[in-house]
Amino acid sequence: MRFAAIADIHGNHLALEAVLADIRAEGIEEIVNLGDFFSGPLEAGRTADLLMPLGLTSVRGNHDRYLIEQDPATMHRSDAAAYRQLTPSHLDWLRSLPFDTVYRGEAYLCHATPKDDNLYWLESVSPDGFVFLKPIEAIEALADGIDLPLILCGHSHIPRAIRLSDGRLIVNPGSVGCPAYDDVLPYCHKVEAGHPLASYAILEKTAAGWIWQFRSVAYDHMAMSALAAERGRADWASALAAGWVR
Repeated sequence: MRFAAIADIHGNHLALEAVLADIRAEGIEEIVNLGDFFSGPLEAGRTADLLMPLGLTSVRGNHDRYLIEQDPATMHRSDAAAYRQLTPSHLDWLRSLPFDTVYRGEAYLCHATPKDDNLYWLESVSPDGFVFLKPIEAIEALADGIDLPLILCGHSHIPRAIRLSDGRLIVNPGSVGCPAYDDVLPYCHKVEAGHPLASYAILEKTAAGWIWQFRSVAYDHMAMSALAAERGRADWASALAAGWVR
């Protein structure tokens, strides 16, 4: 059994196209999608039109939830920019998606954590804004009750794999379309890949258990950076150009 996991596209249709092409080149036919599909100043509508016909096993992210729960007049500007591009059918598709799901009886899927779509599973943030690997005890506590060998999450945009003490594997495939961002919760912090490539993961079940491979894919990131700059988002332009928020 071999499949790909993608997450955090954030309206970057060029990155998504490149990742899908790379997945096909790897001979992989099955893909799971871990949420945050559209939010951002890029091409939410084009991303939706590309993504929805694929029929991927998908879960809804926190920004996807904001798009269907919040008043457009009070949305954060990244969500509002995406909302303006989405059609009623796009929004109905978001409403149809589950918070979490199980894939082929082997993998638990959620966007962030099993009970909170806005909490990093594998990372913590210090009051001074330092993002660091969470202690294994805290990671395992969030996995309590999930009796599956493979757990997949996104949200932090950081490719990371953690083997739990009982052998279960947690994998975050990183972000397809947003290599860096800043946030104010739980404290002001930045997450920065330090490169502009699109990220995803390949998962494979072997005789020794589940193994993973992180993939980095080049695409025309400067076109997306220029689009973000044109739309008044210097933070996104920097993130897309270089993987740093400056």
